[in-house]
Formats: sequence, C-alpha cells, structure tokens
Amino acid sequence: MTYAVTAASGQLGHAIAERLIDRFGPEQVIGLARSPQNAADLGIEIRAGDYDDRAQLEASLAGVSALVLVSGMAPPDDRILQHRNVIAAAKSAGVSRLVYTSIQGPEDGTPFSPIVQSNRQTEADIRASGLDWAIGRNGIYIEPDVDYIDSYRARGEIANSAGDGCCGYTTRAELAEAYAALLTRGGMGGRLVNLNGAPITQAQLAAYLNAAFGTDLRYRAISPEAYVADRTAELGSFFGPIIGGIYDGIRLGAYDRPGDFEMVTGRAHQSWDEYFAALAD
Repeated sequence: MTYAVTAASGQLGHAIAERLIDRFGPEQVIGLARSPQNAADLGIEIRAGDYDDRAQLEASLAGVSALVLVSGMAPPDDRILQHRNVIAAAKSAGVSRLVYTSIQGPEDGTPFSPIVQSNRQTEADIRASGLDWAIGRNGIYIEPDVDYIDSYRARGEIANSAGDGCCGYTTRAELAEAYAALLTRGGMGGRLVNLNGAPITQAQLAAYLNAAFGTDLRYRAISPEAYVADRTAELGSFFGPIIGGIYDGIRLGAYDRPGDFEMVTGRAHQSWDEYFAALAD
C-alpha cells in the first residue's frame, strides 16, 4: 500500500503525514504540496499537488492506494471546484480509498456557514464518486487559543460571542491519529464521523489556560456584532466575520457533540486535563 496526503506543507497535512510515516515508514508515504520544497522536512517523496491543476494531480497520484484530501483554504465556490479536481484525479489514477478532512459548524445563518456548506458539497461529491471513502468532520482546533495566550493575558480576559455554548475542540495531533486510522483501518469505509474531544465552555477554557499559564483570565460574553467588529479590526474584513461566525456556531450548539474519536482510533480523545497539564510542564 502507498498512502498519500495532500497539503503536506500545511499544519494538518504535515501532522497526518508524520503519523503515517510513524506507522508505515517513509517508503510507503507520499506527500503532495503546491510548493513541494515546503514539505521537504518530512523526509518522504513530495510531489506537486496544486488543487487547481487536475492533470498535475492525476500524475502525482500515480501508484497511490489511499489518499487523505485535506480541505483547501480557497473561498467556498473555488474550494468546491478544487476538491472536485482532486476527486476526479484520484479516480482516474486508480486510488482505492479517499478520506476527506471536513469540518463541523453552523450550516446556515452565520458568516462561517458558506464555508461549512462548501465542505458539505465536497462530502456529497465524494459519496457520489464511486470511490471507497471516509469523511471526518473536525472540531475546532484548540491550539490557536493556546498561541493567543499573550494577547489574552494583555487583555485579562477572553471575550467573544460563544456565550455558554460548549465547543468540542480538538488538536492537530489527535486529528492526525484519527485520519491515519480512517485511511488504514478496516471497517472505516463509508463512515462519516465527528472528530473532537469533550465539549467545554469558554469559561472552562479560561480555567484551563489559567492553570497552564498562571494567568487570571475570566470569560466575558459579548454580542456577535461586537465580536465581529473586534476580529475585523485585527484580522480584516474577510476573516473577521468568519471567526465571528465560528463563535456564533458555538453559541448555537453546532460544536456540542460527543464525537466519534474512540470508535475511529480505538482509544479516547486526549482529555483537556491531560493536554493542559502537559503545557504547564
């Protein structure tokens, strides 16, 4: 078997490739990347993998048995077409199993919903492809909140529009474990699964950050409009509303799910007590 991962130069694709290398060795793993030199540190064969170039993708997937398609970052309509290029190329190249990294989230009514809907369209395209498939829907990465600790410390609080909503966060390392399992374990074909840890509130997140970093953060709920304005001021008019839409989804319960991680991997998702205790070491 030869396993391949798209977007191997990105954080999630890189982590999945590393997990597959750990399991099978570098000879059985291939990475695809728009700029192959950016994934050279993996120590495996890296082939060109531009989602806009179907012919290139088909050539790069020659000899691949099973593929993880890491969702692209283009605007929704472009993303759908790019993913269709990968699906078509995989089918033409004789790939036998296709695994897709989709997302959880609010499907209607928020600025993030068009991105969720584009992922749902790709899910439908994969199910209709005739390939053996599996789809994971990722929870929200928790790493950005950890990386943002200095900004939280400067503000003395976490302020957003999630309210009392629970969010099933996850980590890239845990997702890498899950996608390696979806790609390689028997019985995973035709599975659509939610990949996240135990859901927590923003107040609980603040408590975990305080324990890990010695901060004294409190959570303050603000209106969706105020949070979009805050994020837009820092991130710009495209990403600001998208981030606001994610937190609207938390408030609305779109991420409050028990998750299927243990069913997929055979073990429980890392607990947040364990995760944050490791950060404090």
